[in-house]
Amino acid sequence: MAKKNDSSAAVFQKLPSIDTLLKDSEMETLIAEAGRQVVVDSLRAAVEQVRQILISKQAADMDEKEIYKEIISGTKLAVKSTLNPFFRKVVNATGIILHTGLGRAVLPAQAIRQIQEELTGYSLLQVGTETGKRSRRDECIEQLLQKLTGAEAATVVNNNAAATSIVLNTVANGKEVIVSRGQLVEIGGSFRLPDVMAFSGAKLVEVGTTNKTHARDYVNAITENTAAILRVHPSNYKIQGFSSEVPLDELVEIAHSHELVMIDDVGAGALIDFSQFGFEPEPTLAESVGTGADIVTSSADKLIGASQGGIILGKAKLIEAVRKNQFARIVRVGKLTLAVLEATLKLFLDEAKALREIPTFRMLMRESSEIKEQAQRIVEQLKKKVSDATVTTVNGFSQMGSGSLPTQNLATTLVAVQPNKISAESLAKKLRQYVTPVFARISSDQVLIDPRTLLEGDEKILIAALLESVGGGQ
Repeated sequence: MAKKNDSSAAVFQKLPSIDTLLKDSEMETLIAEAGRQVVVDSLRAAVEQVRQILISKQAADMDEKEIYKEIISGTKLAVKSTLNPFFRKVVNATGIILHTGLGRAVLPAQAIRQIQEELTGYSLLQVGTETGKRSRRDECIEQLLQKLTGAEAATVVNNNAAATSIVLNTVANGKEVIVSRGQLVEIGGSFRLPDVMAFSGAKLVEVGTTNKTHARDYVNAITENTAAILRVHPSNYKIQGFSSEVPLDELVEIAHSHELVMIDDVGAGALIDFSQFGFEPEPTLAESVGTGADIVTSSADKLIGASQGGIILGKAKLIEAVRKNQFARIVRVGKLTLAVLEATLKLFLDEAKALREIPTFRMLMRESSEIKEQAQRIVEQLKKKVSDATVTTVNGFSQMGSGSLPTQNLATTLVAVQPNKISAESLAKKLRQYVTPVFARISSDQVLIDPRTLLEGDEKILIAALLESVGGGQ
């Protein structure tokens, strides 16, 4: 036992002290860039990492020079990780337009310009220029939504789950809300509508069956404690075949004839009719308002293309009640969200301009021939320099993503990269760890690149990342 302890002690004696490491010229340079404490913490982490390697005997034969070099290298990586932004630019080569993990909607250039030009110093948020007194921070957004949807009033919160929760809490706290069983959806992150309703204080009353709900189901469920009917558009799935739901106009009639509030959660929140481009119809905010819903909620990004938020619009009296709700301050949005939403909504004042300048729509509307041409161009550039992988084009599908336009795949041309010396998973990991992370899909031991979601300048980054990852780098 003593010999074993002596052996372990001898191995650990190879580890240099922190004071010794701090005298290294590279550490002195890092201290000048990052500060002494960051470097010291990174050194300690790197030393501990090497210590664990030695304990596991994965590299027991490392000499002092190799250990020193490994610690310095680990420290430099740790400092870089500390200083580099986590929330940074990536290349989305997955073909998923609204990729939840990659920031969802790409912001319009006009929104970025507004932030850069108007929000770098103090900015107008919640005070009237004429009166000099405190005003509502959602006034501008309300005016734009009134023009675009015909709603009496509107406000905005930080996401659609918050919008649904605060609406239910406002109109139905402690009372019953009727929902079709086929609409009890689960949204991202395992948040379920029944749980959201329970949190809001509303009492869920399920009617109908998973695939069929009739008008009589709603009528029969109404009691003296019923406050509202809630319709939830299934924006992240489809029930097909032997199924039916009660149309909104019938629900409005039932609700109003019984003096109930009709709440319509349209989910993705379209401001334009996507059926004109060959997609299955999605309910628009204007249609819901025009049909008579008292309150309409939706996401502010998804089919609108702004930053994440939750739109609430409808009858002025109800919207004012939502604003006065005790939770309104908890879920309110800040100046960045408001500025992005303002800039994006203004694009919709001219539908052609919105389709042209909102990245979500540009990617959605890309011609198949244009995508195919780009895929072929990428393949040709890679074939010239890559010998350790097979690179071809294959037919495939893109997706809207983030619970929008479910089951409506978009035909695309993919670049398929099949590495010869490493696995597809290893290649995908290398791409993610590139200086500008590149995210792709994996299928049948191939890394699949979808040009549909490549933005201006991304193609060059993508090719450089692939060349470095499978050979033939710069």
